[in-house]
Amino acid sequence: MKIFIDSADIDEIAKAYEWGIVDGVTTNPSLLKTAVDRRKAKGEKLDLEAYIVKLLETSKPNPVSLEVTKRTAREMIEQGRNLYKRFNSVANNVNIKIPVNPAVKSDEQCHFDGINAVKVLQSEGIPVNCTLVFTPEQALLAAKAGAAYISPFAGRIDDLIRSRANIKFSKSDYFPDGGMEHNGVFLNDNGIVSGIDLVSQCVEVLGYYGYSSQIIAASLRNPRQVREAALAGAHIATVPFGVIADMLKHEKTFEGMQKFTEDIVPEYEKLIG
Repeated sequence: MKIFIDSADIDEIAKAYEWGIVDGVTTNPSLLKTAVDRRKAKGEKLDLEAYIVKLLETSKPNPVSLEVTKRTAREMIEQGRNLYKRFNSVANNVNIKIPVNPAVKSDEQCHFDGINAVKVLQSEGIPVNCTLVFTPEQALLAAKAGAAYISPFAGRIDDLIRSRANIKFSKSDYFPDGGMEHNGVFLNDNGIVSGIDLVSQCVEVLGYYGYSSQIIAASLRNPRQVREAALAGAHIATVPFGVIADMLKHEKTFEGMQKFTEDIVPEYEKLIG
């Protein structure tokens, strides 16, 4: 499973690449603005365009997802083309994030505008990350439209299931991949029992029919979710910097290293330099 860092902070991204385990970057306009504003507050002179260029160069040759902001197919296609034309020449690694459904309420008429935008952009050779996926059927339609990447949001499904049951939680709290029972009721969202279950079902549906789209397990909140996304067969997990940093931590590892350093044989250390 590949790991994308979910960040717009170039320092975080560069550090993650320095660790040697990151394969790409996902970001969004809010993260980008926050990162730029933070640097401006420290006295740096830069604008959003220059920052995006630097981010793409930092990630080269690995993919970076940049997001559209409009909601109609025509506007999203135009924005996707503009983003790709303006920035892909920097490092040849731009992907365009398109929502699977840009409607904000059920009676709107734009439900398929995202799918239409995916299909048009992909037909023009512009790779698309189809995002805000919360059902396997949405993932299936995105795959049929030709999306290069499909991003089911695991953590947000866990949030939804707990919120509907009036369970108090913090976003970093672990949610069992096999679901949970509360007050005698086994919780689910239309048959999806957890965010990892959503990822697993998306992987299964696409694999069954041989689609080439890659599933990005998104909105992961802790190292155990990353493990479970890998076990579910996700092609990619997009993970915040802090969660990546925590993935190597275990008390017995620390204990073992302490014993190891206490037991170093001077003659051996001298031998190997």
